[in-house]
Amino acid sequence: MSLLKIFLVSIIAVLLIGCGETERPKDVVNVPVTKPVDKTRKVPTPIFNADTAYNFIQNQLDFGFRIPNTPEHDSCAVWMKRKLTEYGFTLTIQTGKVKAWTGNMLNIENIIAQYNPEATNRIMLCTHWDTRPYADRGAGNKTKPIPGANDGGSGVGVLLEIGRQISLSDPKTGVDLIFFDAEDYGAMSTNDVISDLNTMGDSWCLGSQYWSKNPPIKDYKPRYGILLDMVGAEDATFPKEGLSQKYAGAHVQRIWKEAELLGYGNYFVKKIAPPITDDHTYINQIAGIPTLDIVHYAPKGSYGNFDFGHFHHTQKDNMDIIHKKTLKAVGQTVLHIVYQKI
Repeated sequence: MSLLKIFLVSIIAVLLIGCGETERPKDVVNVPVTKPVDKTRKVPTPIFNADTAYNFIQNQLDFGFRIPNTPEHDSCAVWMKRKLTEYGFTLTIQTGKVKAWTGNMLNIENIIAQYNPEATNRIMLCTHWDTRPYADRGAGNKTKPIPGANDGGSGVGVLLEIGRQISLSDPKTGVDLIFFDAEDYGAMSTNDVISDLNTMGDSWCLGSQYWSKNPPIKDYKPRYGILLDMVGAEDATFPKEGLSQKYAGAHVQRIWKEAELLGYGNYFVKKIAPPITDDHTYINQIAGIPTLDIVHYAPKGSYGNFDFGHFHHTQKDNMDIIHKKTLKAVGQTVLHIVYQKI
């Protein structure tokens, strides 16, 4: 065989051997599996419109005193339900009868509005929408109802504006807006001090008590809840309230931190406040849903006592005390929590 043939045969053999190696199965090696990068973009948080929230508060006051068993109360409910339906929420209306401390039977209406009702990952935002039937604190006619701009109106105004923003930009999560009735029908104060209000116990929050004992939605278990109460007054401060700390402490810490990062640390203060009786009391203790309270609860006096403002349960609880910057601080913070799924 010539040297040329030997050379060509050698080349072919090498090529065949190489091809054979590439066809032979390789040994399986335990290589760590890298999870694909989550390229899902977070939904940007909308801009909360404080002007709209302010107007929603005025709309409520235009109906008059929203006291159970009155036409003004019923007309306001019709308006609220219409707005929520316009915003694409699915409504569940819970009606019932509860006994007030006076012995009167009250016809109540809890309004439950759900967005993305099929979603299992849910957050609950709630407030009360009724007004107190008597101005039992401060001077003046104590039997006359209060306007309820801050106490009742502000929480509704903020939640309706949040609902409007949700209708414009889907947060890609489940959101429930709950409006409790008959929160403010508690027994009358006799000595005009806040401790007197707290000792009246279960005469308050009749709507949330009824809701907690008679769940209108089977197996309802949101991740947690945020209650808004008196969130519209100028220079309001929202401390870390005692029951909120006890039942939803981790959520309190995260929300107050986010509020500070958003620039609202002067509203969401780091002070620890004593526990109060509010709708979240019964949501936590009866329904078992961890719920925190964003509530105007300001230090008063040199001994650090807390109160709900000089206008609380008086005729001064009107539009004059409502401040758009406060509405913005609360509304933008809660929108941020919802859209960033915190």
